Amino acid sequence: MTASATPFSFVLETPAATPEEARRHYLAKLSVETDPADVHLDLERGKKGFVVVDVRMKEAWAERHVPGALNLPTRTLSAETTAHLSKDDVIITYCWGPGCNGSTKAAARFAALGFRVKEMIGGIEYWVKEGHATEGTAPKGTPVYAHRGDT
Repeated sequence: MTASATPFSFVLETPAATPEEARRHYLAKLSVETDPADVHLDLERGKKGFVVVDVRMKEAWAERHVPGALNLPTRTLSAETTAHLSKDDVIITYCWGPGCNGSTKAAARFAALGFRVKEMIGGIEYWVKEGHATEGTAPKGTPVYAHRGDT
């Protein structure tokens, strides 16, 4: 097959970053994100220095949330509603799952209020998919989206 007859590559259309550019990119990404496995392991080990915040509505939090997570719905975040939190701790935000940007909006608000913050990617959906225990009124095995409130 000649070079002109080679099929077009969607993967290679944009050249890959240099290794150093890629390293910087992924480290920057990790500075603002965490995942359910890492949060679970740190909670299980009793690690300090972070606070998990469920940013969904109170009703959704009451049904099911990460053990020990505080409930501060995204739309309620302000200097007054976050005054009890220490700026020495990293705030870990989460909402429903990958299709919900409530935790992203909350993370931006926390940052604007002067907090260091990371978003737990995957939200409660992936917390449950990974088999981690939850607190709340939802019976074990109830689908995450059986009843959904807004964030």
